[in-house]
Amino acid sequence: MIGTVTFDELAELMNARAGLSVDPQEMKSRPDATFADFELDSLGLLGIVAELEKRYGQPMGADAEGCKTPRAFLDTVNGTLAAAV
Repeated sequence: MIGTVTFDELAELMNARAGLSVDPQEMKSRPDATFADFELDSLGLLGIVAELEKRYGQPMGADAEGCKTPRAFLDTVNGTLAAAV
């Protein structure tokens, strides 16, 4: 069964794929802050999407790549994963 991507996992991916140190608790408290506020650019987000596609064996699509906030990203990714079950 496919789980859900959490703020903790997103922060871990931001570190691994974009070299950013982001506190997942800060993201949880500011889920509608933009990725730019966390210094994540579009290339970093693409790397995160690619890693999730590899990890879950499911394409995330252009919607995930276009998300501007952690909340929108997690909602999109988790919706995609739930639909694949």
